[in-house]
Parts: sequence; C-alpha cells; structure tokens
Amino acid sequence: MPSAIDTQVTEDEIYRMSTQYRLWSYTQETLTSLRATTNIRAAARVRAAIQRVREQNRDNNIQAGEQLRDDQVDCLSVEEEQKLVGFYCIKAMQFADFCEFPTNVKATAVQYLKRFYLSNSPMTYHPKQMMPSALFLSTKTENNYISLKKFVAKLQKTTAEDVVAPEFLLTQGLRFTFDIRHPQRGLEGGFMELLAISTGTHQPPQESQSSSKHLQREMLQLDPAVTGSRKAKTAADLKIRVQKAHAKAKDILKTSAILTDAYFLYTPSQIWLSAFMMADEPLARFYLSTKFSEPVPKLLETLQSCIKLLDSSLSVDPGEAEIKDLTRIDKKLYKCRNPEKVDLIGINKAQKRDGEAKGDATVDEKVSKKQKTESAVRDADDMFGPSIPR
Repeated sequence: MPSAIDTQVTEDEIYRMSTQYRLWSYTQETLTSLRATTNIRAAARVRAAIQRVREQNRDNNIQAGEQLRDDQVDCLSVEEEQKLVGFYCIKAMQFADFCEFPTNVKATAVQYLKRFYLSNSPMTYHPKQMMPSALFLSTKTENNYISLKKFVAKLQKTTAEDVVAPEFLLTQGLRFTFDIRHPQRGLEGGFMELLAISTGTHQPPQESQSSSKHLQREMLQLDPAVTGSRKAKTAADLKIRVQKAHAKAKDILKTSAILTDAYFLYTPSQIWLSAFMMADEPLARFYLSTKFSEPVPKLLETLQSCIKLLDSSLSVDPGEAEIKDLTRIDKKLYKCRNPEKVDLIGINKAQKRDGEAKGDATVDEKVSKKQKTESAVRDADDMFGPSIPR
C-alpha cells in the first residue's frame, strides 16, 4: 500500500493540471505564428467588411468616408498591434493603481488583455473598449469585487454599458478560463525561506545534510549583490539583504513580468526566480543550491532566457517618441477598423434580442410538445380508447 509521501502531488504536477499550462503556454515560435495568423485573418475580415459597407452605402446613395474609398486598406502589422495592446496594458495598470486595486487584480487584468489579443486583433476590437471590461472582470475573478456603479464612477466618459457590453466577447476570447497563476506567491515563499535562513531559524528537510546554522554561515560567505559593496557580516545584515532583494524582485514582477510574454513562455516559478536573480544573483544561486544538490545547467539557461525577456519590457512611462509612434498607429487604426465591430453595445443588444427570440421559440416548442403529450395521455385513459381517425 503506497504511503502518503508516495502519493503526494507536487507543486509542479498541480501547475501542469492548470488551464494556464494546458491552454496558455507556448514556445516563442508558436506564439509568433499565432499572432501572425490572427493578424492575417483580421486584415482579410476588415477588407471584406469595408467592401460590404462600401457596397451598402452605394446602394443607399450614401457618400462613403475617405477610409471607404480606398481600394487598398492599409492594415496594422503584428508589431503595431503589439505596441497598441502594450500601451493599453499600461493604461490598465495605471487605472488599477488609481482605484487602489491590489497587484493580483492589476496583473490579472493585463493577462486577460494579452490572452484576448492572441486570437483577436485591435482592428476588430479596439483595446480602449476592452480594457475597462478586462479590469472589471479581474476584480470579480480575484475576489476584489467592486459594484459596477462605483467602478464606472471612476472612469471618465464611460457608461455601465461600455463596461458590460464587451464582457461576453472577452470571456469567449479567454476560452472561459479565468484562473491566472502569478509568480508573486512563489516569491513570497522563497523570501520567507531565505529570511529564516538569514536568522538561523530555518528547518531544513530531513533528507538535507545541512543544518540551519551551516546554511546561515554559507549565506554570510556570499559575494555582495553589487560588486564593490560591503559583505554581510551579521544576521541583521543578511536580513536587510534579503529584504532588499525581495523588494526589487517584487517590483520587477509588478511591471516587467506583467508587460512581457513571460506568462506565456515560462512557469510562475521560473519567472519569480529570474526576477530574484536580477535583484541579487549570488543570493538566488544560493537559494537554488538549497534545493538541488548539484548545479542544474538547463534551469540556469532557462532563467537567463527569462531575464533577457524581462529586461526587454516596455517602460511603464512611455517617452515622447513612443507616444508619437502610438498616435501614428492609432490614426492608422481609425482607417482599418472593422466597421461591423465598432458598436459593441449595439452588437451586445442584438445578441440578447436574438437569444430572447430563440428562447421564445424554444418555449413555444416545449408548450406544443407538452400539449400533444397530455392529449395522448387523455386519449389513452378513455375507457373506449382514442377516437378512430376517419
């Protein structure tokens, strides 16, 4: 009979069962290909929709706008789409900070936007329309619910319908999977372990050959995080060092990790370890040595790759040149948006009307079927049986 230890499920196995791993984990090549495919399909649909509107306007003798007279519609490139989505991810973070939402709500909202635009294009649904809905949805899924009335009151020129109308489209794009596994939880666990080692109160696992005091002495021998700075000499110095590394890594996870493709390409553990390594590499390597008896080259290679990605993150405060480029992209988008998908409130109302009509038809069918059944039962109960048809 297997013992409890033998049947214990590891954190890695739990993560592999999550929708984040099964549905939202990619290689860089797959991610690039997926975005390119989405862009090509959206561009084709935009051109077809503009053609339909042009023909409809011609039939109704309506003078089409400038963007409809162009035979060749200049659509956004994948790079331009990513810049625009990235900008509205930053806007979502800023609005979350303004509302004083916790980090997990902010990070979840950004990931919802990034996931949605893997299979949808800004040419079809503008990020400005989807952003409030993504943030409002994240307050519900992260158990930090705020009423729609209060949420809308914090937004300028936005109605409750503006927030609610895109919600079903958003959930469809998310494949109805709302769970986001963030790396912050792993960071807090690692921080507590290192803090315990620094104070000599850590309790190593039974199979470990090192005592808490031995680990503390090893930590005191570490090189400083910054070359040329003073080495830690006391437990108090170690505690301060761990706290500084934790604060820096936490800041990286709140910005760079959210804004890059890290969640698509790496596991939460790999992301927080990479952020911690960026904050204090000697301390991060020491932490890994407490988990693995021998160096793990493949893991270190993966962490270095993740660090490179985190270093390439967008700035949370775009400069003048970036704003100018974003303005150009937005003007270009105005001429290549799908005209049939601009009015999300109207689309939402039409879907509800269709649903109600279908529901009414279904009810009528059920009533008719019930009446036929009841009639058959009454005929069967008749002592002379049902009437003979002529």
